[in-house]
Amino acid sequence: MRITAISVYQVDLPLHEGSYKWSGGNRVDVFDSTLVEIETDEGLTGVGEVCPLGPAYLPAFAAGARTAIAELAPRLIGLDPTRPGEISHAMDRLLRGHNYAKSPIDVACWDLLGKATGQPVCVLLGGRYGEEVALYRAISQEPAEAMRDSCRRYRSEGYTKFQLKVGGDPDEDIARIEACAAELERGEVLVADANTGWSQHQALRVAAAVRDLDVYIEQPCMSYEESLVVRRHTDRPFVLDEVIDGFAPLVRAHADRAMDVVNLKISKVGGLTRAGRLRDFCVEAGIAMTLEDSWGGDVATAAIAHLAHSTPAEARFSVTDFNSYVTISTAEGAPQRKEGRMAAPLTPGLGVELRRDVIGAPVARYTA
Repeated sequence: MRITAISVYQVDLPLHEGSYKWSGGNRVDVFDSTLVEIETDEGLTGVGEVCPLGPAYLPAFAAGARTAIAELAPRLIGLDPTRPGEISHAMDRLLRGHNYAKSPIDVACWDLLGKATGQPVCVLLGGRYGEEVALYRAISQEPAEAMRDSCRRYRSEGYTKFQLKVGGDPDEDIARIEACAAELERGEVLVADANTGWSQHQALRVAAAVRDLDVYIEQPCMSYEESLVVRRHTDRPFVLDEVIDGFAPLVRAHADRAMDVVNLKISKVGGLTRAGRLRDFCVEAGIAMTLEDSWGGDVATAAIAHLAHSTPAEARFSVTDFNSYVTISTAEGAPQRKEGRMAAPLTPGLGVELRRDVIGAPVARYTA
Protein backbone atom coordinates (compact mmCIF):
# COMPACT_ATOMS: atom_id res chain seq x y z
CA MET A 1 0.00 0.00 0.00
CA ARG A 2 1.27 3.48 -0.87
CA ILE A 3 0.21 7.03 0.02
CA THR A 4 -1.18 8.79 -3.06
CA ALA A 5 -2.55 11.99 -1.52
CA ILE A 6 -2.85 13.85 1.79
CA SER A 7 -5.72 16.31 2.33
CA VAL A 8 -5.92 18.86 5.14
CA TYR A 9 -9.16 20.30 6.54
CA GLN A 10 -9.67 23.17 8.97
CA VAL A 11 -12.70 23.09 11.29
CA ASP A 12 -13.82 25.52 14.01
CA LEU A 13 -15.07 23.82 17.17
CA PRO A 14 -17.27 26.06 19.39
CA LEU A 15 -17.83 25.06 23.00
CA HIS A 16 -21.09 24.22 24.75
CA GLU A 17 -20.00 26.38 27.70
CA GLY A 18 -18.97 29.29 25.48
CA SER A 19 -15.34 29.42 26.59
CA TYR A 20 -12.61 27.41 28.29
CA LYS A 21 -10.35 29.18 30.81
CA TRP A 22 -7.17 28.11 32.55
CA SER A 23 -4.09 29.61 34.22
CA GLY A 24 -2.56 32.95 33.33
CA GLY A 25 -5.83 34.41 32.11
CA ASN A 26 -5.78 32.16 29.05
CA ARG A 27 -9.04 31.28 27.35
CA VAL A 28 -10.33 29.80 24.12
CA ASP A 29 -13.82 30.46 22.77
CA VAL A 30 -13.59 28.50 19.51
CA PHE A 31 -11.00 25.80 18.92
CA ASP A 32 -9.16 25.67 15.60
CA SER A 33 -8.84 22.01 14.61
CA THR A 34 -6.90 20.43 11.74
CA LEU A 35 -8.03 17.14 10.20
CA VAL A 36 -5.72 15.09 7.99
CA GLU A 37 -6.90 12.46 5.52
CA ILE A 38 -4.43 10.08 3.87
CA GLU A 39 -5.48 8.42 0.60
CA THR A 40 -3.85 5.26 -0.76
CA ASP A 41 -3.47 3.33 -4.00
CA GLU A 42 -5.70 0.56 -2.59
CA GLY A 43 -8.68 2.86 -2.05
CA LEU A 44 -8.43 2.96 1.76
CA THR A 45 -8.22 6.26 3.64
CA GLY A 46 -7.09 7.13 7.14
CA VAL A 47 -7.80 10.17 9.28
CA GLY A 48 -6.15 12.02 12.15
CA GLU A 49 -6.69 15.27 14.06
CA VAL A 50 -4.63 17.86 15.90
CA CYS A 51 -6.20 20.69 17.89
CA PRO A 52 -3.83 22.79 20.03
CA LEU A 53 -5.21 24.41 23.18
CA GLY A 54 -4.71 27.86 21.70
CA PRO A 55 -1.23 29.31 21.04
CA ALA A 56 -0.23 29.91 24.69
CA TYR A 57 -0.47 26.44 26.24
CA LEU A 58 2.23 24.25 24.64
CA PRO A 59 4.74 25.14 21.89
CA ALA A 60 1.99 24.47 19.35
CA PHE A 61 -0.59 26.49 17.44
CA ALA A 62 -3.18 25.66 14.81
CA ALA A 63 -1.71 27.56 11.85
CA GLY A 64 1.70 26.12 12.70
CA ALA A 65 0.32 22.60 12.43
CA ARG A 66 -0.94 23.22 8.92
CA THR A 67 2.32 24.92 7.90
CA ALA A 68 4.40 22.02 9.20
CA ILE A 69 2.12 19.50 7.48
CA ALA A 70 2.72 21.40 4.24
CA GLU A 71 6.44 20.76 4.77
CA LEU A 72 5.95 17.06 5.49
CA ALA A 73 3.08 15.84 3.34
CA PRO A 74 4.56 16.13 -0.18
CA ARG A 75 7.59 14.07 0.89
CA LEU A 76 5.48 11.28 2.38
CA ILE A 77 3.75 10.49 -0.90
CA GLY A 78 4.69 6.99 -2.06
CA LEU A 79 5.49 5.63 1.43
CA ASP A 80 3.62 2.72 3.00
CA PRO A 81 1.21 4.12 5.64
CA THR A 82 0.63 0.69 7.22
CA ARG A 83 4.09 1.01 8.78
CA PRO A 84 3.49 3.82 11.28
CA GLY A 85 6.88 3.41 12.94
CA GLU A 86 8.65 3.96 9.62
CA ILE A 87 6.45 6.97 8.80
CA SER A 88 7.18 8.45 12.23
CA HIS A 89 10.91 7.97 11.67
CA ALA A 90 10.66 9.51 8.20
CA MET A 91 8.88 12.59 9.57
CA ASP A 92 11.63 13.05 12.17
CA ARG A 93 14.24 13.02 9.40
CA LEU A 94 12.27 15.54 7.36
CA LEU A 95 11.39 17.98 10.16
CA ARG A 96 13.03 18.40 13.53
CA GLY A 97 10.56 18.83 16.39
CA HIS A 98 6.98 20.00 15.80
CA ASN A 99 5.60 16.73 17.17
CA TYR A 100 2.09 18.11 17.33
CA ALA A 101 2.03 18.57 13.54
CA LYS A 102 3.26 15.02 12.97
CA SER A 103 0.59 13.56 15.23
CA PRO A 104 -2.45 13.63 12.88
CA ILE A 105 -0.40 11.98 10.12
CA ASP A 106 0.74 9.27 12.52
CA VAL A 107 -2.82 8.68 13.78
CA ALA A 108 -4.11 8.49 10.20
CA CYS A 109 -1.52 5.79 9.51
CA TRP A 110 -2.78 3.75 12.47
CA ASP A 111 -6.31 4.19 11.15
CA LEU A 112 -5.16 2.81 7.79
CA LEU A 113 -3.27 -0.07 9.40
CA GLY A 114 -6.43 -1.04 11.28
CA LYS A 115 -8.55 -0.90 8.13
CA ALA A 116 -5.97 -2.89 6.13
CA THR A 117 -5.84 -5.64 8.78
CA GLY A 118 -9.50 -5.56 9.77
CA GLN A 119 -8.66 -4.69 13.38
CA PRO A 120 -9.59 -1.80 15.69
CA VAL A 121 -6.62 0.40 16.54
CA CYS A 122 -6.86 -0.53 20.22
CA VAL A 123 -6.20 -4.19 19.36
CA LEU A 124 -3.14 -3.20 17.34
CA LEU A 125 -1.92 -1.07 20.27
CA GLY A 126 -2.12 -3.96 22.71
CA GLY A 127 -5.67 -5.17 23.31
CA ARG A 128 -9.04 -4.12 24.66
CA TYR A 129 -9.17 -4.03 28.45
CA GLY A 130 -12.75 -4.03 29.71
CA GLU A 131 -15.92 -2.84 28.03
CA GLU A 132 -15.49 0.90 28.64
CA VAL A 133 -13.19 3.53 30.14
CA ALA A 134 -14.00 6.06 32.87
CA LEU A 135 -13.74 9.75 32.00
CA TYR A 136 -12.78 12.90 33.85
CA ARG A 137 -14.26 16.36 33.34
CA ALA A 138 -12.16 19.51 33.18
CA ILE A 139 -13.73 22.41 35.08
CA SER A 140 -12.97 25.75 33.43
CA GLN A 141 -11.50 28.39 35.76
CA GLU A 142 -14.24 30.42 37.45
CA PRO A 143 -14.97 31.70 40.98
CA ALA A 144 -15.01 28.98 43.63
CA GLU A 145 -18.78 28.60 43.92
CA ALA A 146 -19.25 28.39 40.16
CA MET A 147 -16.66 25.62 39.94
CA ARG A 148 -18.33 23.77 42.79
CA ASP A 149 -21.65 24.03 40.93
CA SER A 150 -19.95 22.65 37.80
CA CYS A 151 -18.79 19.62 39.78
CA ARG A 152 -22.39 19.00 40.83
CA ARG A 153 -23.66 19.38 37.27
CA TYR A 154 -21.09 17.04 35.79
CA ARG A 155 -21.70 14.50 38.53
CA SER A 156 -25.29 14.37 37.29
CA GLU A 157 -23.89 13.42 33.86
CA GLY A 158 -22.01 10.46 35.32
CA TYR A 159 -18.53 11.89 35.91
CA THR A 160 -16.70 10.92 39.10
CA LYS A 161 -13.35 12.62 38.36
CA PHE A 162 -13.02 16.40 38.23
CA GLN A 163 -10.00 18.42 37.10
CA LEU A 164 -10.11 21.99 38.40
CA LYS A 165 -8.35 24.65 36.37
CA VAL A 166 -6.38 26.65 38.92
CA GLY A 167 -2.94 28.30 38.58
CA GLY A 168 -4.13 31.83 39.31
CA ASP A 169 -4.18 33.88 42.49
CA PRO A 170 -3.18 31.46 45.31
CA ASP A 171 -5.91 32.64 47.70
CA GLU A 172 -8.58 32.22 45.03
CA ASP A 173 -7.18 28.84 44.07
CA ILE A 174 -7.21 27.64 47.67
CA ALA A 175 -10.86 28.69 47.87
CA ARG A 176 -11.62 26.86 44.62
CA ILE A 177 -10.01 23.66 45.86
CA GLU A 178 -11.67 23.86 49.27
CA ALA A 179 -15.13 24.46 47.78
CA CYS A 180 -14.88 21.54 45.37
CA ALA A 181 -13.23 19.19 47.87
CA ALA A 182 -16.14 19.80 50.24
CA GLU A 183 -18.45 18.71 47.42
CA LEU A 184 -16.76 15.34 46.86
CA GLU A 185 -18.68 12.14 47.41
CA ARG A 186 -17.18 8.77 48.23
CA GLY A 187 -15.20 7.36 45.33
CA GLU A 188 -14.81 10.66 43.50
CA VAL A 189 -11.45 12.16 42.51
CA LEU A 190 -10.40 15.81 42.51
CA VAL A 191 -7.37 17.20 40.66
CA ALA A 192 -6.12 20.79 40.98
CA ASP A 193 -4.39 21.48 37.66
CA ALA A 194 -2.32 24.66 37.64
CA ASN A 195 -1.16 24.21 34.02
CA THR A 196 2.28 25.67 35.00
CA GLY A 197 0.58 28.83 36.33
CA TRP A 198 2.10 29.11 39.82
CA SER A 199 5.56 30.27 40.73
CA GLN A 200 7.39 27.88 43.05
CA HIS A 201 6.62 29.85 46.23
CA GLN A 202 2.94 30.15 45.27
CA ALA A 203 2.68 26.44 44.59
CA LEU A 204 4.29 25.59 47.92
CA ARG A 205 1.81 27.85 49.68
CA VAL A 206 -1.20 26.28 47.98
CA ALA A 207 0.08 22.74 48.58
CA ALA A 208 0.55 23.50 52.28
CA ALA A 209 -2.94 25.03 52.55
CA VAL A 210 -4.66 21.99 51.05
CA ARG A 211 -2.50 19.33 52.69
CA ASP A 212 -5.48 17.92 54.62
CA LEU A 213 -7.78 17.75 51.57
CA ASP A 214 -8.28 14.80 49.22
CA VAL A 215 -6.82 16.41 46.11
CA TYR A 216 -4.15 15.72 43.50
CA ILE A 217 -1.76 18.53 42.51
CA GLU A 218 -1.05 18.73 38.77
CA GLN A 219 1.79 20.57 37.00
CA PRO A 220 2.13 23.45 39.46
CA CYS A 221 5.05 25.29 37.84
CA MET A 222 6.53 26.04 34.43
CA SER A 223 9.73 24.02 34.84
CA TYR A 224 10.39 20.45 35.83
CA GLU A 225 12.85 21.57 38.51
CA GLU A 226 10.37 23.92 40.20
CA SER A 227 7.66 21.28 40.11
CA LEU A 228 10.03 18.72 41.61
CA VAL A 229 10.69 21.04 44.57
CA VAL A 230 6.94 21.27 45.20
CA ARG A 231 6.61 17.50 44.86
CA ARG A 232 9.25 17.00 47.54
CA HIS A 233 7.45 19.35 49.95
CA THR A 234 3.96 17.87 49.76
CA ASP A 235 2.43 14.48 50.42
CA ARG A 236 -0.51 15.15 48.09
CA PRO A 237 -0.56 12.84 45.04
CA PHE A 238 1.27 14.54 42.20
CA VAL A 239 0.67 14.73 38.43
CA LEU A 240 3.04 15.97 35.73
CA ASP A 241 1.86 17.02 32.30
CA GLU A 242 3.38 19.83 30.24
CA VAL A 243 7.02 19.02 31.10
CA ILE A 244 6.69 15.38 30.02
CA ASP A 245 6.86 15.63 26.24
CA GLY A 246 8.95 12.58 25.36
CA PHE A 247 10.71 9.46 26.56
CA ALA A 248 13.78 11.11 28.11
CA PRO A 249 11.86 13.45 30.47
CA LEU A 250 9.53 10.57 31.40
CA VAL A 251 12.47 8.34 32.36
CA ARG A 252 14.08 11.19 34.31
CA ALA A 253 10.86 11.92 36.19
CA HIS A 254 10.45 8.25 37.05
CA ALA A 255 14.01 8.06 38.35
CA ASP A 256 13.43 11.20 40.46
CA ARG A 257 10.09 9.88 41.74
CA ALA A 258 8.73 13.20 40.49
CA MET A 259 5.11 12.13 40.01
CA ASP A 260 2.49 9.55 40.85
CA VAL A 261 0.55 10.14 37.62
CA VAL A 262 1.63 11.38 34.20
CA ASN A 263 -0.58 13.04 31.62
CA LEU A 264 0.11 11.59 28.14
CA LYS A 265 -1.27 13.76 25.36
CA ILE A 266 -1.14 12.11 21.94
CA SER A 267 -0.18 15.19 19.93
CA LYS A 268 2.28 16.43 22.55
CA VAL A 269 4.49 13.36 21.96
CA GLY A 270 3.93 13.05 18.19
CA GLY A 271 1.08 10.57 17.72
CA LEU A 272 -0.04 7.09 18.71
CA THR A 273 3.30 5.50 17.81
CA ARG A 274 5.21 7.38 20.50
CA ALA A 275 2.27 7.57 22.92
CA GLY A 276 2.10 3.78 22.82
CA ARG A 277 5.78 3.47 23.69
CA LEU A 278 5.50 5.88 26.60
CA ARG A 279 2.33 4.14 27.76
CA ASP A 280 4.05 0.75 27.79
CA PHE A 281 6.93 2.14 29.85
CA CYS A 282 4.48 3.58 32.37
CA VAL A 283 2.65 0.26 32.65
CA GLU A 284 5.92 -1.54 33.39
CA ALA A 285 7.07 1.19 35.80
CA GLY A 286 3.76 1.32 37.67
CA ILE A 287 3.02 4.94 36.74
CA ALA A 288 -0.69 5.72 36.40
CA MET A 289 -1.72 7.77 33.36
CA THR A 290 -4.22 10.31 32.19
CA LEU A 291 -4.67 9.46 28.51
CA GLU A 292 -5.84 12.30 26.30
CA ASP A 293 -4.79 15.02 23.86
CA SER A 294 -4.52 18.80 23.99
CA TRP A 295 -8.04 19.18 22.54
CA GLY A 296 -10.08 18.02 19.56
CA GLY A 297 -13.36 16.68 18.25
CA ASP A 298 -14.59 13.28 17.13
CA VAL A 299 -11.39 12.03 15.48
CA ALA A 300 -9.12 13.03 18.38
CA THR A 301 -11.59 11.50 20.84
CA ALA A 302 -11.57 8.23 18.89
CA ALA A 303 -7.76 8.13 19.02
CA ILE A 304 -7.84 8.79 22.77
CA ALA A 305 -10.41 6.03 23.26
CA HIS A 306 -8.29 3.48 21.41
CA LEU A 307 -5.13 4.37 23.36
CA ALA A 308 -7.04 4.23 26.64
CA HIS A 309 -8.89 1.00 25.86
CA SER A 310 -5.60 -0.72 24.98
CA THR A 311 -4.19 0.23 28.40
CA PRO A 312 -4.68 -2.05 31.42
CA ALA A 313 -7.40 -0.65 33.66
CA GLU A 314 -5.16 -0.43 36.71
CA ALA A 315 -2.80 1.91 34.80
CA ARG A 316 -5.58 4.30 33.68
CA PHE A 317 -5.98 7.21 36.05
CA SER A 318 -8.36 9.10 33.78
CA VAL A 319 -9.39 9.65 30.16
CA THR A 320 -10.94 12.57 28.24
CA ASP A 321 -13.87 12.76 25.80
CA PHE A 322 -13.30 16.11 24.10
CA ASN A 323 -16.09 15.66 21.58
CA SER A 324 -18.64 16.15 24.38
CA TYR A 325 -17.22 19.64 25.06
CA VAL A 326 -17.84 20.97 21.55
CA THR A 327 -21.00 21.70 19.59
CA ILE A 328 -19.96 20.26 16.21
CA SER A 329 -19.59 16.61 15.21
CA THR A 330 -17.01 16.08 12.46
CA ALA A 331 -17.18 12.29 12.10
CA GLU A 332 -19.65 9.41 12.22
CA GLY A 333 -18.97 6.52 14.58
CA ALA A 334 -16.97 8.43 17.19
CA PRO A 335 -17.16 7.34 20.85
CA GLN A 336 -19.97 8.96 22.81
CA ARG A 337 -20.06 9.58 26.54
CA LYS A 338 -22.58 7.53 28.49
CA GLU A 339 -22.79 7.95 32.27
CA GLY A 340 -19.25 9.30 32.50
CA ARG A 341 -17.75 6.53 30.36
CA MET A 342 -16.95 5.79 26.74
CA ALA A 343 -15.73 2.89 24.62
CA ALA A 344 -13.43 2.64 21.61
CA PRO A 345 -15.25 1.61 18.41
CA LEU A 346 -15.16 -2.09 17.53
CA THR A 347 -14.88 -1.48 13.79
CA PRO A 348 -11.52 -1.55 11.94
CA GLY A 349 -9.16 1.38 12.35
CA LEU A 350 -10.37 4.31 14.42
CA GLY A 351 -13.94 3.42 13.47
CA VAL A 352 -14.90 6.90 12.27
CA GLU A 353 -15.91 8.41 8.94
CA LEU A 354 -15.60 12.13 8.24
CA ARG A 355 -18.79 14.17 7.83
CA ARG A 356 -18.10 15.80 4.48
CA ASP A 357 -20.95 18.26 4.83
CA VAL A 358 -19.43 19.54 8.10
CA ILE A 359 -15.72 19.68 7.30
CA GLY A 360 -16.16 21.22 3.84
CA ALA A 361 -13.47 21.29 1.18
CA PRO A 362 -9.81 20.73 2.03
CA VAL A 363 -7.72 23.81 2.67
CA ALA A 364 -4.73 21.97 1.17
CA ARG A 365 -4.14 18.79 -0.79
CA TYR A 366 -0.80 17.16 -1.58
CA THR A 367 -0.22 14.60 -4.34
CA ALA A 368 2.70 13.20 -6.31
